[in-house]
Amino acid sequence: MNPTSLSRRHTLRSLIGGSMLFPAILCELLAAEQPATSPLGPLAAKPPQFAAKAKRVIMVFATGGVSHIDTFDPKPSGKGRDGNGKDKLMGSVFSSSANQKCGTEVSDLFPHLRDSMEDICVIRSMKSAHFDHTEAAVGMHTGSATFTRPSMGSWLSYGLGTVNQNLPSFIVIAPHLPYGGTQVYASDFLPAYHQGTRVIPGTQPIANLVARTETERIQRQELGLAAALNQHHLQGRHDDSRLAARIKSYETAFQMQTSGPEAFDVNAEDDKTLAMYGLKRGDTKSFAWQCIVARRLAERGVRFIELVDSGSRPNWDSHGDMKEHEPLAKAADQPLAALIADLKQRGMLEDTLIVWATEFGRTPTKEGKFGRGHHGDCFSMWLAGGGVKGGIVHGETDDIGKSIVRDKVDVHDLHATILHQMGIDHTRLTYRHAGRDFRLTDVHGRVVKEILV
Repeated sequence: MNPTSLSRRHTLRSLIGGSMLFPAILCELLAAEQPATSPLGPLAAKPPQFAAKAKRVIMVFATGGVSHIDTFDPKPSGKGRDGNGKDKLMGSVFSSSANQKCGTEVSDLFPHLRDSMEDICVIRSMKSAHFDHTEAAVGMHTGSATFTRPSMGSWLSYGLGTVNQNLPSFIVIAPHLPYGGTQVYASDFLPAYHQGTRVIPGTQPIANLVARTETERIQRQELGLAAALNQHHLQGRHDDSRLAARIKSYETAFQMQTSGPEAFDVNAEDDKTLAMYGLKRGDTKSFAWQCIVARRLAERGVRFIELVDSGSRPNWDSHGDMKEHEPLAKAADQPLAALIADLKQRGMLEDTLIVWATEFGRTPTKEGKFGRGHHGDCFSMWLAGGGVKGGIVHGETDDIGKSIVRDKVDVHDLHATILHQMGIDHTRLTYRHAGRDFRLTDVHGRVVKEILV
C-alpha cells in the first residue's frame, strides 16, 4: 500500500478515535480505500444502440443569424418579384464562385471553406424553429422554441457518456453567451451532470484550474474523505440529481487539474499546425484558438464540443449593413477549413461529425439601406465528416432565397440525423419526466438519409 493510503487511513482512524465520526461512516470511508471495482459512474461510456458512424460531435453555432443569400446559397441577381415590391429585393452583396471539383457555389466571404466543399454537405433547405433570436437559438439546441428542454449535447452525454473521465462529456467554448444564454447547454430535467461546461477563451479558460503542486497530496486526502462523506449523504437521495452533479463536478474538477491545462495548451502545437489555422502563438482569444482546442478535446475523448461563434459586437445579426458579415467570416473561414483538414489528416474526420449552424437566415429584401431582417422560412447550414456525404448540396430554395422548393429539413430532422450518426435511434433515446417519456425530437423528426454515406 502506498504512503498516501497509509496516511489517509491513519487520519481516518484518528478521527474516529476522537469521536468525530460515527463508526458506520468510518467503515464506508475505509472501504473507499480499497481498489475500485464499481463502474466509473453516471458518465461512464455506454455503447451506442447500433453501429455508429461518428464517435463525437463538434458543433459550431454562428449566433445572430447568418444570411444564406450572402454565404452558402448565393442569389447574385435577386431575380423575381416579392410581395413588398421588386425594388426592395437585394441579391447577394458579395460575389461567389463554385468549388472546382464538386461544383458547390459559395460566397467569396468563405474562400477557404469553398476549397473544402468536397468534404462538406451543404443543406440549403433548413427551416428554423422560430424567427426571433432567443426562440430560434434555443430551438436549434434543444428542439423546443417554447418550452425548457435539455440541450442536444446533454442528450448525447446522457445516452453515451464519455470516454475520458478526466474531462467533461460536454464542453461549450463561448467568449459570449448566445441568445438563450445558458439554456443552450443546460440539462433541464436530465441529471445535472449532463449539462455543458462553459469555457471562456483566454489564458485561464477555466478559472482556478491549475493545481497547487505543493498541496496535491493533502488535497487528494481531503477529496478522498469528502467523496466518502458525500456518497454516504447521497444514499437515500438518489433522485437528487443536483446533489449527484455537485459531487461529480468536484471529482471532475480535481481530475481536470492535470488533464485540463494540457488539453487547452495550444502552445504544444507545432508552427505548421498553428499556421494552418491562422493562429498566432500566444493568441488565446480568437476563433482559431477555439477550433484548434476543439480538435484537441476531440482527441481526448470529449463527446460533444460546441464552439459559439459570436464574434465581436455586433454579431452576425446584420440589420443595418451586410458588410458586417465580412470580418466575422474572415475570422471563421480559415480556422473552420483547417479544422476539417486537420481532422482528416489525423484520420479523425470519418468519425467526427462537424455541424455548422445558425439561428435562421436573412430576408431577400432590404432592411434599411443594405441590411436584412430575420428569415426563418429557409436558411443554410453544413455538415462534414461522421458518415455524411461530402461535395453535395441538399435541398433548394427559390430564385430569391425566400422559400424552400425542395427537400425541407427542420430542426427535429437535423437532430434525428445527428443522433443516428452517433448510433442512436432518436425515438428510443428517452427520459421519464413528469409522467411521460421525453426525447430530443419530441414526437417529430426523420433521419435525412439522402445526405448519409
